[in-house]
Amino acid sequence: MSKEKKEEDVGKNKKLQVAFYWAASCGGCEIAVLDVDEKILDVVAAADILFWPVAIDTKYKDVEAMKDKHIDVCFFNGAIRTSEQEHMAKLLRAKSKVLVAFGSCACNGGIPGLANIANREEIFNVAYLNNPSTENPKKTTPKTMVKVKEGTLMLPEFYDTVKNLNQVVDVDYYLPGCPPHPDRIMDAVGAIVENKLPEKGAVLAPLKSVCDECRFEKSEKKIKEIKRVYEVDKLEDKCLLEQGIICMGPATRGGCKARCLDANMPCTGCGGPTPNSLDQGAKMISALASILGIEDEEKMSDKEVEALIEKVRDPVGTFYRYALPAALINRKVMK
Repeated sequence: MSKEKKEEDVGKNKKLQVAFYWAASCGGCEIAVLDVDEKILDVVAAADILFWPVAIDTKYKDVEAMKDKHIDVCFFNGAIRTSEQEHMAKLLRAKSKVLVAFGSCACNGGIPGLANIANREEIFNVAYLNNPSTENPKKTTPKTMVKVKEGTLMLPEFYDTVKNLNQVVDVDYYLPGCPPHPDRIMDAVGAIVENKLPEKGAVLAPLKSVCDECRFEKSEKKIKEIKRVYEVDKLEDKCLLEQGIICMGPATRGGCKARCLDANMPCTGCGGPTPNSLDQGAKMISALASILGIEDEEKMSDKEVEALIEKVRDPVGTFYRYALPAALINRKVMK
C-alpha cells in the first residue's frame, strides 16, 4: 500500500476532536449532552472529547498547548460575564476549526444577560452588602487580587456588561435552546460527522416558530386582559395567548417540539428570535399589540390601555428573558 493511500485511510478513520466549555450559564446545556441517552455511544464512537471541564480532568494549560485549529469542533455554552470566560472564548476560537454557540446563553445572552439592567456595582451591592441574608460587617466585595499570608489570590474580573458569544469572537454556528433539544444536538453532531453543515452563520434549528409546533389551535380573537398562569382558574385546551397568557411562541424559533406548551406552560422564548427577526422582544410586543383590544370597532379608552400594559409586570424579563444582550437596546445606560 502506498504512503498516500495509508494517509488517506487514516484521515477517513480519524475521530473528530471535540471540546465543550461552560461559561456564564446554569450548566443545563452540559446535562443536555447526556439527554441524548444511548445515542451518546454514537458520539463517543465518532469523536474524542479533548476538553470538557465539567466531566474530564483537563486543564486550561492543556488547551493552550494545542496547535491552532487542533480541535475540530467546540460546543461553547454560556454567556461572557468575566475576563476568564472571555479569555477561554478567544482561546477556544483559536484552537477550533468550528465554534458552535451552544444554548441560549451563548447564542443570545440567556438568563445571565438580564443582569444588563444593572452594573457591577449594583449587583455587588445586592449580593454582598444590602442583603438581609448576607452577614458582611467589613463590607467586603470581590477583588481581582488580594494578598494573604499564603500568597496572592486571583479572581477573574467581573464585567459590567454580559455579552453573547458572537460579541466576543467569531461564531460559526448557533444551536439555541435552554437547553437545546436532544434531537437538535444529534442533528448537529450528525451534520458535523457527515460533513453536511450548512453555510457558516446558520442556526442549527428549524425555520418555523414554536407556534407552528404547538398542539393548540390558533385564532385571531382579540384579548382584553393579560394574566399569569397562576391567575387562571382552569386552563382551556386552546392557545394560551387567546386565554390572556403571554406566550412567546409567535416570536420564538421552534425545534423544541413545543414541550412547554404540552405541559400547559407558555413559551418563554429560549429558542431565540425567529428567522429574519432583528429583535425577539420587539417582535413579540408587536404580536401582542395586534391581539390586544376589544372586538369589532369599539375602541379601548386610554385608561383601559394603560391598565392592560400594567398587567405586564416585568417587561424585560417577559420579552427579553433569553435575549437581552442580543437586542437592539441591549443594556440599561448607567452613570
